[in-house]
Amino acid sequence: MRKIIHIDMDCFYAAIEMRENPKLLGKPIAVGGGESRGVVCTCNYEARKFGVRSAMPGFMARERCPQIIFLPVRFELYRTVSLQIQAILRGVTELVEPLSLDEAYLDVTACERYAWDIAKEIRARIFAETCLTASAGIAPNKMLAKIASDWRKPNGQFAVLPDRIQEFMAALPVRKVWGIGPKSAERLTARGIQTCGDLQKFSLIEMAQQFGKWGEELFHLCRGEDERVVEPHWIRKSLSNEKTFSDNLISLAQCETAMVKLAKATLEEVRTKASDRQVRKAFVTVKFSDFTRTTKECICPEPTTSVYRTLLAEAYKRKALPVRLLGAGVRFSNGEEPQLELF
Repeated sequence: MRKIIHIDMDCFYAAIEMRENPKLLGKPIAVGGGESRGVVCTCNYEARKFGVRSAMPGFMARERCPQIIFLPVRFELYRTVSLQIQAILRGVTELVEPLSLDEAYLDVTACERYAWDIAKEIRARIFAETCLTASAGIAPNKMLAKIASDWRKPNGQFAVLPDRIQEFMAALPVRKVWGIGPKSAERLTARGIQTCGDLQKFSLIEMAQQFGKWGEELFHLCRGEDERVVEPHWIRKSLSNEKTFSDNLISLAQCETAMVKLAKATLEEVRTKASDRQVRKAFVTVKFSDFTRTTKECICPEPTTSVYRTLLAEAYKRKALPVRLLGAGVRFSNGEEPQLELF
């Protein structure tokens, strides 16, 4: 039986900005999104009370909270603080798997102390050394630990004990399960499936028939079963660049000009940062003026700018609307395929 801790910093970027400027305390703030076409990276809890959230367009955040304060993104500062926090985690165990700058898994199975006490001590050390709060989830596996870390936010912790998993999962909304996105959750709800307990009524064969090749995995996940191990040496699965334009691109020709620049930047980054990795796929991302987003990819071990232009043309014709964002990227051959939606 593993003992897994998921540490999740509370509104990380915004919390750092409030630490750096105490005058911001108690005021609704957002990091990013201040420009005319900007998108909110994160916001503090005062802003969330108004319905502001990450990935929301800045203009929408301003509509919901007219008094919101927008701050520029300072990734170098956030990375520096993240390294401080990772050092604290690795002081507990070498089995640390960072998921991003503000969250990570720890496997403390080999530690003789209770995982609850370890999580409490980690959070106290983070606060003492950085003046930032963190939340923690404790469980026998990664999925449950990540779900649990959100249960007592902010600045709290929650444990899913082995003998309570069945009860916990029976009432858990299906949206909380790894791999089930908002659209899948809506379609499941339309079929009367709202909780993991509802999903548990299906047999393994029925799950496979209903949901295809992911049905078997979902059969276990909805029961709180997750055998993934904490991977200290994380391998990057993809690399990409995106650009949001101050004015919409209104023609394919304009998009092609911008895509060539993005593709060149991406290929140069692959050359300098991942020259030892084998590229398996090239992909482009297009976000249209109506905020819908589409991706087109192809198997291509040696992408070129012409490959990206071809992918762009195929993605663009899906709607042929003005474009507000373009992205170009690669997926590496030893990375897992992205999780598909259920439907």
